[in-house]
Amino acid sequence: MHSFGYRANALFTFAVTILAFMCAIASFSDTLNSPTPTAHVQVLSINRFQKRPDGDDEVSMTFNISANLRSLFTWNTKQVFVFLAAEYETSKNSLNQVSLWDYIILEKEDAYFRIRSTNKYRFIDQGSNLRGKDFNLTLHWHVMPKTGKMFADKIVMTGYRLPEVYR
Repeated sequence: MHSFGYRANALFTFAVTILAFMCAIASFSDTLNSPTPTAHVQVLSINRFQKRPDGDDEVSMTFNISANLRSLFTWNTKQVFVFLAAEYETSKNSLNQVSLWDYIILEKEDAYFRIRSTNKYRFIDQGSNLRGKDFNLTLHWHVMPKTGKMFADKIVMTGYRLPEVYR
């Protein structure tokens, strides 16, 4: 006859194996979802565009963000981290990214939003590279599942330009 410890170990191993199998199926089911999120960002005004005492450029802007990210949610989605970044090129770097705003969406109902905001984080460039600079606004998101692999994607919106002179 088998001892109590041997039987408990066999039961625990079986339970963990079943749990791992169920987690694998849950992760696989997310690959069948093909989300179609939409977003639009409108820059309403450049509130402040100045050269700081240390020589760096700083921008403060007001913008509207409207997004429908409901299709990112499945039964396996725990939360979605969303952030808006300004992206531009300089002579030193082919890609500069500055985070302007972020939000954590916990419920599918909150994944459709229209927000008017100023940048939550400072838009600062190390140097005087922003005058007359073209830049993109990119809405990034990271979907964090209850189980399985996290995935990220983005929508790039082009056609934004900073002023030629400081304000």
